[in-house]
Amino acid sequence: MGRYFGIETRTITRIEPGARGGGVVLISADRRDGVGSINAGTGVGGDFWQQRCSTVHNGCRLAIHLLPSSKVFFCAMNTERARILFVAANDWYFYWHRLALAERIAAAGYDVEVATPPGRFCGAISAAGIRHHAIEIDRQGLNPLKDIATIKRLASLYRDLEPTIVHHVAIKPIIYGSIAAKLAKVPAIVNAMPGTGYLFVSRQLLARLIRPGVMAAFRVLLNAPNSRVILENHDDQQMWISRRVLRPDRVVVMPGCGVDTDAFRPGPEPPGPPLVVLPARLLFYKGIVEFVEAARVLRTRGTLARFALVGEGDPGNPASVSPEQLRRWEQEGAVELLGWHDDMSKIFAQSHIVCLPSHGGEGVPRSLLEAAACGKPIVTTDVPGCRDVVHDGDNGLLVPTQQVAPLADALDRLIRDHGLQRAMGARGRERAVTEFSADIVADQTLQLYAELLGTKAKNLGSRVTLKDKAPVGDGGVR
Repeated sequence: MGRYFGIETRTITRIEPGARGGGVVLISADRRDGVGSINAGTGVGGDFWQQRCSTVHNGCRLAIHLLPSSKVFFCAMNTERARILFVAANDWYFYWHRLALAERIAAAGYDVEVATPPGRFCGAISAAGIRHHAIEIDRQGLNPLKDIATIKRLASLYRDLEPTIVHHVAIKPIIYGSIAAKLAKVPAIVNAMPGTGYLFVSRQLLARLIRPGVMAAFRVLLNAPNSRVILENHDDQQMWISRRVLRPDRVVVMPGCGVDTDAFRPGPEPPGPPLVVLPARLLFYKGIVEFVEAARVLRTRGTLARFALVGEGDPGNPASVSPEQLRRWEQEGAVELLGWHDDMSKIFAQSHIVCLPSHGGEGVPRSLLEAAACGKPIVTTDVPGCRDVVHDGDNGLLVPTQQVAPLADALDRLIRDHGLQRAMGARGRERAVTEFSADIVADQTLQLYAELLGTKAKNLGSRVTLKDKAPVGDGGVR
């Protein structure tokens, strides 16, 4: 599998450090047929010539064999590209929140695949060029036998696909996937935690009982040398480190999945009375009730505006608002129900203000990134993730969580001040482009992959003892 070549040398004449720090970029060798050079990529240490090492260059696996005793140098290059396997708890989440990142990683030279439970977005994922593997993952189940079966399925998939890196997204894939990755001896693991979610926000007894076990699992599973955790805001980083769940050197912070600032752009101001939208899964901890109550308050004040919920409930989440409750609010006239929309840029083009009165547990809300990119002023709560997107008085307004009166006042202020709407919207667009673009997140992710692959190369080399002679291509990493 792949193409191999070998070069016989008498003397290693020059080794140059990598331009990005660490590793080796150029190896010049005094060959029998003249002087040549080999581009060896990054990720091998200064004493690597005494070991057998491997690294990745331009997405290809590279095995380096330097045998000082016999003055023979072998370079084996497998032209199969390094494989990244994403694992997510459902297909729609990957499609909306990680597909653009996966496409950018594939464009950088990696083979990218994804495993999720089957669903209606699987075909669209495959059509985008990302190979999809259907695998059952029970998001809400607490049956140990089913959980063990999930781990076995994941480990079997990892052994079959032999990914270079598995990239887990959300709590269950992180826990079960990390166990499976260790069983299958996957070289490197990335665990992306998009906020703490229901489990760490809810006050329900079940959530409080499960929480310590999840934290213990994180402490055991997520601190390995070949593992990194992606958090979306610095508040979460501080929390996990201060609780001694995660080591500081195992954590990186990235602004969510970023936003495509070409697809989400400002447009002309829409006509008609101001439309305030709350775009989110319709979960209680997204502040749905507070939004409805604030709309009622503003109606009694005589404020001329429309209020709409954009999204659907999530039957797999205990915090989902029931369809019956949503219909009652709509019939009352408190809010409009716009439902699920595949093209949120059209919704933002029709709206004037975007609101997310979250109770917390957010990473960096994608809806707020998209709103900012579209030049919309935002009213949201002063909680981790939301306050990363909105700076109070700059590109929006921050209010206390779970309080209706301050939320209604902030919305009223923006509804009545069109100049303030435009100024805050312009600042939001500026911040989206310079801080939150999908290209920025893709670059950070690729840098993280390179770091992990470099670490793996050193670790692999330290475990292997070279004999005096080895055949060309021996030990190439697949």
